[in-house]
Amino acid sequence: MSVNVLYSTSARATGGRDGRSATLDGALDVNLVTPKELGGAGGNGVNPEQLFATGYAACFIGAMKFVASQGGSVKVPADASVTSTVGIGPRSEGGFGLEIALAVSLPGVDRAAGEALIAKAHEVCPYSNATRGNIDVKLSLV
Repeated sequence: MSVNVLYSTSARATGGRDGRSATLDGALDVNLVTPKELGGAGGNGVNPEQLFATGYAACFIGAMKFVASQGGSVKVPADASVTSTVGIGPRSEGGFGLEIALAVSLPGVDRAAGEALIAKAHEVCPYSNATRGNIDVKLSLV
């Protein structure tokens, strides 16, 4: 499958999970720390799972807005939110894997219409497309 790339960005990481990561344009620059649960020291900084969770949550709202703009009967409320939970741990097949859950809040939107919007957004969201067939993403309307 080919992609007509309309935007791209680059980031560089040094030091792995206990280092630093920054976009090459300087817009984002973060200290990386390994969580205690993964054998690290924890502390002041972020980890790749946190970065993935924030990106997926924001992107999923964008996907819902895109779907709604395509003539859907549901409008995404201004106070809509997505809570993305990303878990990491050893896989039974070896190596490590991720587990993802997206809890979507659509205040004032009918449940059936909200669930339909979420399902359609999951089909167009680039994060959902990147994980499809590889990571089970649990979707819920809260």
